[in-house]
Amino acid sequence: MLVGMKNRWVGITIDCADPKLLASFWSAILSIPTTAEHGDDPGWATVGSRSDDRPRLTFQRVAEPKIGKVRIHLDIEVDDIEDGRRLVENSGGRWSGERHDYEEGVVMVMRDPEDHEFCLVQYFR
Repeated sequence: MLVGMKNRWVGITIDCADPKLLASFWSAILSIPTTAEHGDDPGWATVGSRSDDRPRLTFQRVAEPKIGKVRIHLDIEVDDIEDGRRLVENSGGRWSGERHDYEEGVVMVMRDPEDHEFCLVQYFR
């Protein structure tokens, strides 16, 4: 690494068919507002901002449909796994039916409105 060079993770971009739909879904799940970082361009939508401390989620319209399991997914920590599941389902997502119970907590595999997989995680403290 070059001396003085600072790298920072700023976000994740997710390919999709309907950027505004997914931004609205993830905004509800994460309680982070959508922003107009791409102006009125219908091919893009963003949750969060480059100026936030947290990485943002950006949704980019692509022509190709999602095929198969995605190779990367988000883990969302929740205080209560069933409350998290209800929030996802009430926001347009769904539970895949897959649940894993571990000593350290519970993981439920969920799907967003375009069928991207993600996990809700409730850690036991």
